[in-house]
Amino acid sequence: LPAQKKCIEILQLLFHFHKNEPPLDKGFIPWLGHALEFGNDVAKFLSRMKQKHGDIFTVRVCGHYITVLLDPNSYDEVLNDTVSLDLNNYTRVLMQRMFSLCLPNHSPDAERAWMKQHFQGPSLAKLSSTMHSHLHTLLRDEERSCSPVEWKEDGLFSFCYSMLFRAGYLTLFGTEKSHSLTDLTAVYREFRRFDGLLTKLAHSTLKNEEKKIASQSQKQLWEMLSPPWLSDRGGSTSNSWQQSYRSRLQNEGVDLEMQKRAMVLQLWVTQGNAGPAAFWLLGFLLTHPEAMRAVKEEIKGLTQLEGGLLQHHLLDTVDQHSTPVFDSVLTETLRLTAAAFITREVVQDKILPLASGQQYRIRKGDRVCLFPFVSPQMDPEIHDEPEQFRYDRFLNADGTEKKSFYKGGVRLKYYNMPWGAGRKACVGRHFAVSGIKQFVFIVLSRLELELCDPTATLPPVNPSRYGFGMLQPSGDLGVRYRLKTVR
Repeated sequence: LPAQKKCIEILQLLFHFHKNEPPLDKGFIPWLGHALEFGNDVAKFLSRMKQKHGDIFTVRVCGHYITVLLDPNSYDEVLNDTVSLDLNNYTRVLMQRMFSLCLPNHSPDAERAWMKQHFQGPSLAKLSSTMHSHLHTLLRDEERSCSPVEWKEDGLFSFCYSMLFRAGYLTLFGTEKSHSLTDLTAVYREFRRFDGLLTKLAHSTLKNEEKKIASQSQKQLWEMLSPPWLSDRGGSTSNSWQQSYRSRLQNEGVDLEMQKRAMVLQLWVTQGNAGPAAFWLLGFLLTHPEAMRAVKEEIKGLTQLEGGLLQHHLLDTVDQHSTPVFDSVLTETLRLTAAAFITREVVQDKILPLASGQQYRIRKGDRVCLFPFVSPQMDPEIHDEPEQFRYDRFLNADGTEKKSFYKGGVRLKYYNMPWGAGRKACVGRHFAVSGIKQFVFIVLSRLELELCDPTATLPPVNPSRYGFGMLQPSGDLGVRYRLKTVR
């Protein structure tokens, strides 16, 4: 029959069209697909999809088809493709959704080159030294309210985030003399309020009341970070990082309103991850005594001690000292808590070859997503008992850094990817590591820090933060601290 023949032809065309494409999982809800699971706990969802389909699959989310690749040995096929895959379009979408920011003449490559001038080489050493100076001052202020006898209690997340945010803010957006503690606290509190809604802004899932709060918070931050605000408080010096960034925006023809919004974006990019990372690192040390002992022994062995306290000038140059134990602890912390997406938009049909020898057709208009948190970071084929914190996981038996990890008998190039990879890896990673290291060393060398409840465990992660850099806890961890007794 002609109708049957026509139907068979259509089925054959459909079969041919889908041939060599990744397994497609649309979900049961029309158009939405897997949007609810994707938004609620994407790590759990993608781990389930990986068990069901393997290392590559396509899912439907709010009408978009997203191909997820979870084979680290094949990541370079995505990371190195700048012809079929594009990063900029999706970045612009998120900038608009999250920060109400539109930069029509924005060149990511030019901005990246500018960032390298500030966060690498001699400029990095200067920034790191300034960061340490501000950390030292803020902790000294904190010490004035402490004594060797009386304990002071706080939430560890609040303590770490507040300290590192304020020190980082002073380093990049002003000077110590230009901002009172009141100003710093106001910016920090407003930032935290805004940051708490960012993931919903990105997913366009804000409720009406939350939209009002987000809008109010945005406007507050725009004013706090506008040039007059900074200039009135003396934060605008000709050689400062924020002044250089503003000059760059002006050269691109960005108007004053968008400059304000761009500054909020940079505030989040530069200050949104170090505090949470320090929280997890100190939290793991406090809940794993053997790890804490190992780090403290390394601090003691760095150099001479004066009355039990590390000398100030040596803390300022701590980046120049070999600290393999601390480095392993930090790497392990980031393996467990760094969870950013790497997303590309498919701008032309592409054949994606995998390390296994298989090839898959990826369609124009779809998106490709890597999620290193699932693999390699939490992949049991790569890391034994990946959900467990092991402070020496990245140490060899002789105390050197361990770099050899395998999957399927093949040595991995990417066994941990907290900073991304390839040409788009985080430019500011060295500055971030330096700040975290300085903060942890100062805290452990000058304060006695312990859990309020010795049996306490780390709070679970907030699953809505998956995909947005460092994870944040769904609660806090009570700690108490006091000045170390000088003997």
